Amino acid sequence: MQRYNILWADDEIDLLKPYILFLSQKGYDVTPVNSGADALEKFSEQSYDVIFLDENMPGMSGLEILSHIKTIRPHVPVVMITKNEEESIMEEAIGSKIDDYLIKPVNPKQILLSIKKILDQKRIIGEKTTQSYQQEFRNIMMAFSESMNHNEWAEVYKKLVYWELEMENAGNQGMTDVLKMQKEEANNNFAKFIIQNYEQWLNNPDIDKPLMSHQLLRKKLFPKISAEPVFFFLIDNLRYDQWKTIEPLVAEQFKIEQETLYYSILPTTTAFARNAIFAGVLPVELEKIIPDFWQDDEDEGAKNNHEKDFLQYQLKKNRLEHIKFSYHKIIHQTQSKALVDNFNNLLHNQLNVVVYNFVDMLSHARTDTEMIRELAPDEAAYRFITKSWFLHSPMVDMLRKIAEKKYRLIITTDHGTIRTTKPYKIVGDRNTNTNLRYKQGKNLDYDKKNVFVCRKPESLHLPKHNVSTSYVFATEDYFFAYPNNYNHYVKYYKDTFQHGGISLEEMIIPYVELIPK
Repeated sequence: MQRYNILWADDEIDLLKPYILFLSQKGYDVTPVNSGADALEKFSEQSYDVIFLDENMPGMSGLEILSHIKTIRPHVPVVMITKNEEESIMEEAIGSKIDDYLIKPVNPKQILLSIKKILDQKRIIGEKTTQSYQQEFRNIMMAFSESMNHNEWAEVYKKLVYWELEMENAGNQGMTDVLKMQKEEANNNFAKFIIQNYEQWLNNPDIDKPLMSHQLLRKKLFPKISAEPVFFFLIDNLRYDQWKTIEPLVAEQFKIEQETLYYSILPTTTAFARNAIFAGVLPVELEKIIPDFWQDDEDEGAKNNHEKDFLQYQLKKNRLEHIKFSYHKIIHQTQSKALVDNFNNLLHNQLNVVVYNFVDMLSHARTDTEMIRELAPDEAAYRFITKSWFLHSPMVDMLRKIAEKKYRLIITTDHGTIRTTKPYKIVGDRNTNTNLRYKQGKNLDYDKKNVFVCRKPESLHLPKHNVSTSYVFATEDYFFAYPNNYNHYVKYYKDTFQHGGISLEEMIIPYVELIPK
């Protein structure tokens, strides 16, 4: 067991010998001093793992010593011990970034607990996390052998994300690898579940089914619209684990009134899923609203130019045409800043819709840019970059303004992404779309395993361009690659984040209702 060095400064240090003996028996080496000057001298001579400071000593006070220590080595843990219970002293100590604050008289076990919280917390949490996950592991694996419904799958995914974030914090790589294998098994079983049930969800009104993209606004958002402004933020490509990463930052100003997981429609892409959200209809019906909408299918960008029109259509369809609303799509930082500057004008609307495209741009940049790949080599780094963007984006200023005015906020997304690792050979003609997680076209040639095949697009309410059009969806973490350029595809797209297919990460996504604190 590692022995830690502790510096303890107290003008009555001789009275603390029993404490020092107790800590020594527990594996800690304590250097005792009876003045602030001696503490700083010892501190300059060697490094310590934690420092205990008496707040009220002759000469230099504990707070003065604390200031010197933090100037020299700001990250060394410091525990303040004092008889003084004045709130101002506590606040000054906390403001100076102490790690714990103890009120005299203290007992040895209080001291030991404080040390363990500071020095052994990560190890103890890591061991407990591993133990708890091992118990949960068996429960999750047993669930795979049973027939789960859509709610139970959402709960399993929530558990997997919870443990993924816990393992990340605990730094236990061994168990992280076990969890990764369990997620792969989960996605394998989830794909079978979707293949078996998805068509029925869209066509049978009498069965139990999840909330899906085309129902989202009608069932969740529209009932919340009132005389007071409602802000609806759709962050493109935001996975559930990314939401849980930024949730603590949002929670500084908002309380979560309700967190819902809903299911994206297929394909899990912006052109299909997001347009279904705003129009309130399934993809095949979009052309009834915008004639020739599905012409020139490869122009993904053009497919996103009608979102405001679709929203207007859905409001009218639900007899809400009188609602005054705004729609903003944020692609560049300057647009986000301009929206913040324009905030007061938004307050004249009952509904303000803002689409933030950064996370989607990040996933594409990670594919196309080597530097981004280096910065985000795995899910943990991908989450970190998302959190960093959020923390430093003008979106934070928007949240602050909304919270100050006490208005309702909704945060959601249109689909997620999955890190693709396994290539899957497919052959199509030149009119086949380029998406790596789903293909639509005629005369597609592929292995029938590990894909969801739809030969009758109308059964999934998907557009059909000719009589032989079919759709093929990748499952688990596969991505499609053409045999004639196979090595290039594998090298270029392996370990990139893609969407369009069937996975927990792509299909089960957050819808969060928030109210200001």
